Amino acid sequence: QVTGYLDDCTCDVETIDAFNNYKLFPRLNELLQSDYFRYYKVIFSCKNCISFSAAPHRWHSLCFVFQDEVPDGIRAGSYKYSEEANSLAEECEEAKRLGAVDDSLSKETRQAVLQWAQHDDSSDSFCEADDIHSPDAEYVDLLLNPERYTGYKGPDAWKIWNSIYEENCFKPQNVKRPLASGRGESFICLTKWVSRVCVEKRAFYRLISGLHASINIHLSARYLLQDSWSEKKWGPNVTEFQQRFDEVLTNGEGPRRLKNLYFLYLIELRALSKVLPFFERPGFQLYTGNESQDAEMKHLLLEILHLAKSFPLHFDENSFFAGNKKEAAKLKEEFRLHFKNISKIMDCVGCFKCRLWGKLQVR
Repeated sequence: QVTGYLDDCTCDVETIDAFNNYKLFPRLNELLQSDYFRYYKVIFSCKNCISFSAAPHRWHSLCFVFQDEVPDGIRAGSYKYSEEANSLAEECEEAKRLGAVDDSLSKETRQAVLQWAQHDDSSDSFCEADDIHSPDAEYVDLLLNPERYTGYKGPDAWKIWNSIYEENCFKPQNVKRPLASGRGESFICLTKWVSRVCVEKRAFYRLISGLHASINIHLSARYLLQDSWSEKKWGPNVTEFQQRFDEVLTNGEGPRRLKNLYFLYLIELRALSKVLPFFERPGFQLYTGNESQDAEMKHLLLEILHLAKSFPLHFDENSFFAGNKKEAAKLKEEFRLHFKNISKIMDCVGCFKCRLWGKLQVR
């Protein structure tokens, strides 16, 4: 029952819902199933994780699925993997490796994706990017590894979120952040403190809270409802969702967490609208080697970006980093370092599938 206007914005929840559900999401969902966006290269080894447990739990280990042949054509809406690959994937799930990553890519596909990567000429210094040329880097198929419940919880998961909030959210040292009762994954928002800080620091906290909400929503929406030798059933777990977001069960904090997700959505939507000219260049292409599919996907991407630009109530970023230029530059650098640190912390997540999606969402 999250409704009404968002803090520091001129937009309301209802406007975002209508725009996303009926306009943007159907097109975006189609784009994300394309070859160019479904394959993602990532390094799973831990880096600088001294304060974290580097050893994954047994049900979080990688599940490699080897096959000699890739799907015939891999076209939009048609992903037919070999019988051998499908049976191996089922064995992985039956072994209760819920956090495993299915690595079903042939040599041909790996080589093709490497060629696509050579066409990407942008870099993001706000996160710790993986070296895609490293021998430790792995390509994964995101459609085979959906973001969902993996069983990753308890002290290890708590450590990750505690580090993200405590080390990066501009919190004064004398402010202690209490935990939500009975659940190590969720933090109570320091509403009074957040409302007193500057708009930039407030926005930073809300972005991280929105990221946290997104991850919790995914695991609640795709929860392991039935786990037996004959069948595994995934679906929405209302109880799990309520424990994280219900107004009564969270002492009023749940709706704020959800509104922070809407805030994150607005920030990303504004970024997409601003980046449109870069992708409109005639020379830009989503290169996979399939000329007709590449042209089709670029057309769809531009359609999505133009749609993002048409949104009537964009977030106004002009108030960010305004005023004294020296202080603004210092604050912006702090933002960059905080985001980069969070991306490093995501390298320490003890569940490989959680690490995959955590790294992807932060980027």
